[in-house]
Amino acid sequence: MEAVWLAIDPLDMRSGSEAALARVVHVFGSARPHHAYLFANRRANRMKVLVHDGIGVWLAARRLNQGKFVWPKDASGTLALTHEQLDALVLGLPWQRIGEAGVITVL
Repeated sequence: MEAVWLAIDPLDMRSGSEAALARVVHVFGSARPHHAYLFANRRANRMKVLVHDGIGVWLAARRLNQGKFVWPKDASGTLALTHEQLDALVLGLPWQRIGEAGVITVL
């Protein structure tokens, strides 16, 4: 996968692949091949990811039984995530601390 994109605004989890694809095009401008687009519901305990694999699109859902996904609230409309941040996000971990944001340097 080339890129992973996160939408800040919530998505109705009843949305199927066509509605999710329409939302991706509306929010991101287009659905690019080999890109993944993530959405959460208002409570951030459910997430959907739409992936364009170069041939078609597929839609997957994940639900946490306890807690919620760490979803930004005060950022611009979209964010790019690294694969490591995606792994943390899917587990419900604080993904913002992974990568450059969590680097510790010597003073």
